[in-house]
Amino acid sequence: MDTTIVNETSAQRPAHTPATATVRNPAPTGSAPRKPAFWSKLGSAFAMFRNRKSIAGLSILGFFVLVAIFADVLAPFSPTKVDHTARFQPPSAAHWLGTTHIGEDVLSQVIHGTRGVIVVGFLAAIIATLLAIVIGVMSGYLRGWRSEGLSALTNVFLVIPGIPLIIIVASMFEDPPLILIAGVLGLIGWAWGARVLRAQTMSLRSRDFVLAARANGEPLRRIITVEMLPNLMALIAASFVGTVTAAIIGLTTLSYIGIIPVTTYNWGTILNWASAQGAFRQGQWWWFMPPGLCIAAIGVALSLINFGIDEYVNPRLRSAGERARALKKKGMNVNDTVTAVRTEPATSRQEKQ
Repeated sequence: MDTTIVNETSAQRPAHTPATATVRNPAPTGSAPRKPAFWSKLGSAFAMFRNRKSIAGLSILGFFVLVAIFADVLAPFSPTKVDHTARFQPPSAAHWLGTTHIGEDVLSQVIHGTRGVIVVGFLAAIIATLLAIVIGVMSGYLRGWRSEGLSALTNVFLVIPGIPLIIIVASMFEDPPLILIAGVLGLIGWAWGARVLRAQTMSLRSRDFVLAARANGEPLRRIITVEMLPNLMALIAASFVGTVTAAIIGLTTLSYIGIIPVTTYNWGTILNWASAQGAFRQGQWWWFMPPGLCIAAIGVALSLINFGIDEYVNPRLRSAGERARALKKKGMNVNDTVTAVRTEPATSRQEKQ
């Protein structure tokens, strides 16, 4: 810590002493600056979820996660309970979303179907993200034949057709479990994320902090986990969100076309039953519209999260968003082509004069 002493008059200071002097005090013991901890770096890396778009998307997604967790409590009936006296009934006090052709409660089926969608979406995204991190970061950090070999493996999985592979795998089982479907979706969905992470890692490996860590003899696992991963969190989060979206769309599509057995409840299964029983032709909107709206709502939630991440990662989008929020706080419309000019009343101008 530096202390500056000012001598105002020549009489107050000894001869050959300047008017100002800087005295350097020794730093107190134990107060040396410390490097930011790993958890603080990780917390700052997740600052991408603090904007309004990400918060709105996370709120909608959190609602569906809670519905999936407490499906047994929230559902008024069992999804397979049949009431032959209440067939093809529109929404009523007893059945809020109506009934199916054999009297099953549509609301209970939608609630229980949420669990399958969330489980498959998140499980497939976790598998794909872990593979993308391991293969993408390692292929970007390493050099030589190991990097080229991992890059070639990524290119192979980029061109593997997903839907035919899932059809082949599902045909081998009489009742394929959702975990198997999630595993196949995750296995074919990691390549794009690995490609993006590899490119970013190749630019990070020549940065000063990575070179300093290598010069200090840090092990490879610490360089990757402590130095690189916090700087890749935005791309990892975007890859995770994109994989969740692709897995949910893939699951509902496979269920709708009948690849996944209809005994496994999810939103695509409900649409399959509604299409098979002519609900689209007969205008029984309460059967097919709720699962369709749920698919659209979770797609909007994931898109909002992705938009929020893009706004955080892209400096131009981030500065534009901050400028728009500042203009809104001042009561100005960001879409106006002419800048609003604040005028003063005539009385105040006269008072100033």
